[in-house]
Amino acid sequence: MRPLLYSINVTLDGCVDHNAGSADEALRQEALRATHRHAIGSMGRADGLLFGRVTYQMMEEAWRLETRTIAMPDWTEPFARTIDGMKKYVVSSTLDRVDWNAELVRGDLAEAVQALKQARGKALFTGGVRLPVALAELGLIDEYEFVVQPIIAGRGPSLFAGLSKAIDLKLVDRIDLSSGAVALRYEPRK
Repeated sequence: MRPLLYSINVTLDGCVDHNAGSADEALRQEALRATHRHAIGSMGRADGLLFGRVTYQMMEEAWRLETRTIAMPDWTEPFARTIDGMKKYVVSSTLDRVDWNAELVRGDLAEAVQALKQARGKALFTGGVRLPVALAELGLIDEYEFVVQPIIAGRGPSLFAGLSKAIDLKLVDRIDLSSGAVALRYEPRK
């Protein structure tokens, strides 16, 4: 069975707003470079991306190479090529169609994700804020990765807000990034 891997950047105080970062531009750029390098390796373990509508649309705007209108620094190209080429599965009840190497996931979330996990291939990789709460509630996430940024945001949406029950995790890996961030990987305790 294909595992479902979840990864997100989070500040020390639990903020998951992707715009939360250092006020010092040089520190912010180094943090972004380190995070992108790490994300390429993490996503390399998977051959499919599972996104909710909001994350899919945000990623498409920033990383879809053929239609991108946002100017991005050259160092982001490896990340852009990685995400652009991957198969995407989009959980949405409001979108009528998707493209960008994507297909809609409809119906019962647990059944749909279980079917994706049972398909042949490498791992599935997910990110975002709201969909992972639903996936965690259903016990479908096999690995949690928190890339903890050395920042206290003091605002913004928080990690797993609204989760109805605690999930007991065990640490399986720790990677110190050059920016001072730490990637912590956990698996649910069985």
